[in-house]
Amino acid sequence: MAKKYKLKTHKSTAKRFRMSAGGKVMRTKGGKTHFRRRRSQRAKQALDKMLVVTNISFAKRIKRLAPYMSQYKTHPPA
Repeated sequence: MAKKYKLKTHKSTAKRFRMSAGGKVMRTKGGKTHFRRRRSQRAKQALDKMLVVTNISFAKRIKRLAPYMSQYKTHPPA
């Protein structure tokens, strides 16, 4: 019987993306590091929301780079 090998996770991809409970790839918004003082409170709060990765080819690439991401959901059980 052939031995199965574990795949290495691309760590920066695993940190930047999450899987939703429905299996969609989610991402955070950029632009949160600096130049935030002049933004309104509503604009800053909008940066905290997670977005669905709509481009199918990007989602496939993310799933390939982080193969075990689907096992760890956005809010894992405690």
